[in-house]
Amino acid sequence: MKRGTSRDIRTANRYEVLRQIIAASPTSRQELAAATGLSLATVATLVGELLDLRMITEVGFEDSAGGRPRGLVAVNASGGALIGVDIAETYVHVELFDLALNVLARAEENMRPGESRPEQVVAHVAAAAGSVVAQAGVEAARVLGVGVSVPGQVDRATGVSEYAPNWDWHDVPLLDLLAEHIAYPLYLDNPLRAGAVAELWFGAARGRGDAVVVNLGTGVGAGLVLGGGLHRGVSNSAGEWGHTTLVLDGRLCRCGNHGCVETYVGAPGIMQNLRELSPRSTLLHPDDQTATIDALAAGVAAGDPVAVKVVRDTARYLGAGIANLVNVLNPEVVVLSSWVAARLGAPLLEEVREAVARHALKRPLAASRIVLSPIPSDPACLGAATFALEGALQSVGQRGARRAVPAGTRPRPAPPVPGPVEGTRP
Repeated sequence: MKRGTSRDIRTANRYEVLRQIIAASPTSRQELAAATGLSLATVATLVGELLDLRMITEVGFEDSAGGRPRGLVAVNASGGALIGVDIAETYVHVELFDLALNVLARAEENMRPGESRPEQVVAHVAAAAGSVVAQAGVEAARVLGVGVSVPGQVDRATGVSEYAPNWDWHDVPLLDLLAEHIAYPLYLDNPLRAGAVAELWFGAARGRGDAVVVNLGTGVGAGLVLGGGLHRGVSNSAGEWGHTTLVLDGRLCRCGNHGCVETYVGAPGIMQNLRELSPRSTLLHPDDQTATIDALAAGVAAGDPVAVKVVRDTARYLGAGIANLVNVLNPEVVVLSSWVAARLGAPLLEEVREAVARHALKRPLAASRIVLSPIPSDPACLGAATFALEGALQSVGQRGARRAVPAGTRPRPAPPVPGPVEGTRP
């Protein structure tokens, strides 16, 4: 058990009970006790608190073949709303969710090359957040919080983006800047953690004790699920696999080192793979990562030999890096996630599996599956929304107590006002 105050433990237990209810609504208190390992008495108390908060609701009784029928509870989807923000190097995605984590509205802001100053990024986030609230017609009082995922090293407690190498950000007080424009509690983390939580709740890592979620975008990293929970490391820095050395004295990385995994399998690295193979290829769009990756995907589908070789060469590098993860962590599943993985899809997956098989040890390899993320929308937005949900639960004291402000947030909190909201699972 992790060390912490009794309030920390109670908050963590409340969060886990709610997570199980969201995953398996409707469910009984007895089923929740079995799923969480908590005593039935503890579960009953936590369920009572969540009922008082109107985050869940009683929904009747399950059929009984004899004995006392068990009462069922389910998430109260209309009991509040959550916003998830995915800040990436080339775009800002924002999604608004109900409490069942169904998507109610989406907005996207594209970021052009060079448009990465903190104030520019904040303006994009504020515009997209305002758009989703307006689209869904959600009352401001019902928004429990905004989870923000930003690349690089972040300090969750202070809301500071400590280092984002692709933008050369150092110690940017991101949540303070956002709080000038967004009137909801704000919670910060990075896409490695957000993507891992999304897979743990709704994706390929659900029900798994140990999993690795490989984030393939402009940047590259690995979200880690160990022992059934998110692994952050002692300074919330775990998973920076993209900045481990793959090629000694290889390509210069934006982090300042040479030969990092990211320089060979991130979107700019894939573009460099293409440029080195065929400098004048029509597949190459020098100033547009998305267009280049889309062109490669279309080229592979059409049997273009240049596209096929670029994807195969990229998969060789990626497979060697993933084999290291398999050998070191021995996970049950490795999930290829984010936009590059989604666009290159099955052809990349097939090549990666073959490459991993050439490098990984047989015993850990036999226990691991390598799959594409099954989450149809943006995993980082979904995971970021769960951070907002976690923050909302942290802000709750004992049953009936007034909300306190948790460290690391920039809040202007308001209690949720129930109302009908409909949506679909992301």
